[in-house]
Amino acid sequence: MTTTAFEPLTPDTLPARLGSITALTQRIGANASSWSVREVGDGNLNLVFIVQGSNGSVVVKQALPYVRLVGDSWPLPLKRSFFEYHALTRQAARSPGSVPEILHFDQAQALIVMEYLSPHIILRKALIMGRELPRIAEDLGLFTARTLFRGSDLHMSAATRKADLALFADNVDLCDITESLVFTDPYFEAPRNRHTSPQLDALVASLRADRDLKVEAQRMKHLFTANAETLLHGDLHTGSIMVTDEETKVIDPEFAFYGPIAFDIGMLLANYWMSYFSQGGHEQDGSRDSMRAYLLRTTTTTWSVFRCEFARLWRSERNGMLYARSLFEDAGDPLGAEQALDTFLHRVWEDLLGFAGVEIHRRILGLAHNAEFETIEDADLRAACETPALRFGRHIAVNRRHLHSIDEVNALVALIDRENRL
Repeated sequence: MTTTAFEPLTPDTLPARLGSITALTQRIGANASSWSVREVGDGNLNLVFIVQGSNGSVVVKQALPYVRLVGDSWPLPLKRSFFEYHALTRQAARSPGSVPEILHFDQAQALIVMEYLSPHIILRKALIMGRELPRIAEDLGLFTARTLFRGSDLHMSAATRKADLALFADNVDLCDITESLVFTDPYFEAPRNRHTSPQLDALVASLRADRDLKVEAQRMKHLFTANAETLLHGDLHTGSIMVTDEETKVIDPEFAFYGPIAFDIGMLLANYWMSYFSQGGHEQDGSRDSMRAYLLRTTTTTWSVFRCEFARLWRSERNGMLYARSLFEDAGDPLGAEQALDTFLHRVWEDLLGFAGVEIHRRILGLAHNAEFETIEDADLRAACETPALRFGRHIAVNRRHLHSIDEVNALVALIDRENRL
């Protein structure tokens, strides 16, 4: 870089400003003047460029000092790229092959240069297209189990974990976005909210008047803010995952911080379920029943793989300060460790349902919506897809302690959706 003061990149200025960085020139070619640069960012926060040279391509991601979706009226610190970089390095170590390779990081310019994933596409776009990807359930079940277990006091030394907790505790502004946009704003008439109107007006009013729902949403917010169990991705939805039939890569962990284990896996399952409810809006080329069945299988397998891998790590890598082996295996009581594991996973299951419920609500009622619903142009049809999703979200958030298995929840998804379409 030729400047130390922060300056947003453009396709025209990027080659001159990044052309001396060895990590780029080695990967894509030394002649920066011949680089082709495309700005492709379609997210809410950042600039994203694909840079192609004679030898290959890279992605350059740069934070902006505000929320891109809203504009400079909503400022954000550039340091979020620092947290994203550190989260990616930890995820790469804890779940090898699950995230893009990092080639260069410039904290002053708030930019990360990483490998260009091709022919990968965003998982959300693939699901809207009706693609039944064969690997996402296993890959994402393993990713969540490995990163969440290995980033916790179940695995890390106390000193290392506390130092890491202190580092990510400074990601205050992005945590504030989650705390407000996910857990609070959807449940009252916040200025930035929007929903399909007038079709959903009556249902939205009833949800915002629902005392039980609002209490449970705040219980989940309390858990989110107070239970610093592990390093989270913090924004693990289908727009933060890139896929091919053979490979799954997780991207964009700039919301990373220490929070409850159930949050990431709950957010992921919520996005599968929302995709299910959206399928009726994407049947222009024929029935999506096969896609619906695929999404329920994917949800089941993701949770099953998560449980199995988490249990394997519990038995083989539980070397941290929690549930010490000296109390169980070393004392001749391996069944005690299994009882503790079952209790632990049961609590994760209940909590993830609560997080999934509020995630569904915020994606339909809040500021940042899901493309699965937003790309349904007919407002009546869109509302017809969103209505059962909202009702399902309410049910699992409020009644999560009475839902005992993923099969039971998936049966509820299918029932609510089918009743709405009759």
